[in-house]
Amino acid sequence: MAKKTIQRFLPDHNKIKQLKSLRIFGRLLHDANLWHLNRRSARGAFSVGLFFAFIPVPFQMILAAAVAIPLRVNLPLSIALVWITNPLTMPPIFYCSYVVGTWILGHPQQEFYFEPSWQWLSDSLTSIGPAFLLGSAVCGSLAALIGFILVDYLWCRGVKKAWESRK
Repeated sequence: MAKKTIQRFLPDHNKIKQLKSLRIFGRLLHDANLWHLNRRSARGAFSVGLFFAFIPVPFQMILAAAVAIPLRVNLPLSIALVWITNPLTMPPIFYCSYVVGTWILGHPQQEFYFEPSWQWLSDSLTSIGPAFLLGSAVCGSLAALIGFILVDYLWCRGVKKAWESRK
């Protein structure tokens, strides 16, 4: 059940191999384990993808691929899960990361207004940056752990139901 559900949403592996941004990995992309979907590769891919979805860098897909390849987890799933943070979901997710970071550091939340400029970015790295980056790392780690546990549980439950239905 879980495998069929996940496979329905996965992009075609030939399309992923053609991505220009992933060409830096060359022949590493030809490892069959990166494209195979089983319990181990799915839960690992969820962990990798969800962790990097919370990391505020513009090249999240490349980082997810760079970690998924040596861990030999499902590459398409890792890359697809990074897109949980998209232009619509980034503001609330990153704001929650900032709030978590201020809570952990014990700092009061600061009011800030976003401006798309290098000056604002450099100024905000010293004021809200530490709390935001810490919160992003913590939220990413929690999301990775929850994703790992949830996929493992759902996968086992699906296998048990399949075995019971065969009896």
